[in-house]
Amino acid sequence: METWDAIRARRNVREFSDQPLAGDALDRILEAGRVTPSSRNWQPWNFVVVTDSGRLRQLAEVWRGAWHVAGAKAAVVIVAPQVESERERATLQFDLGQAVMSMMVAAADLGIGSGHASVHDLELAARLLDLPAGRFAAHIISLGYPAERPLRPRRKVNRRAFEEVVHRDRWGGA
Repeated sequence: METWDAIRARRNVREFSDQPLAGDALDRILEAGRVTPSSRNWQPWNFVVVTDSGRLRQLAEVWRGAWHVAGAKAAVVIVAPQVESERERATLQFDLGQAVMSMMVAAADLGIGSGHASVHDLELAARLLDLPAGRFAAHIISLGYPAERPLRPRRKVNRRAFEEVVHRDRWGGA
């Protein structure tokens, strides 16, 4: 798929087929996250890949909105360092968001569906993943082939109109 097609095809997939993911596809998705630009080339992320179905079901318990992780073929947990300052926290979340989106677009490029979730039970996630001190599970990406329809670039998108969203030079009119 071309980049523009992958962006238009990507949607949140929360129900996955039984088709397994190829290891090279999973590695390509992880590589997309690894090479994502970050502020001052900080690269604050580590990724824990979970493919064991029992562990995926346990991981789905870290937040009620992470239920889709239980049925995924793989999940990538984005692990980040604990930071002190508000500025570092803001930068961290921005950088992590870029890595997450890079991986999700890379997955779409391969026809692999993805869903994202926050982590609310940080202690459970740390215990399940054996995270070192000073690190926390920030986000989870569930991965698998969509159970329903395959990913395709959408012709019609259920989004606000371009003119409603985009403001040029300033918010107000003329």
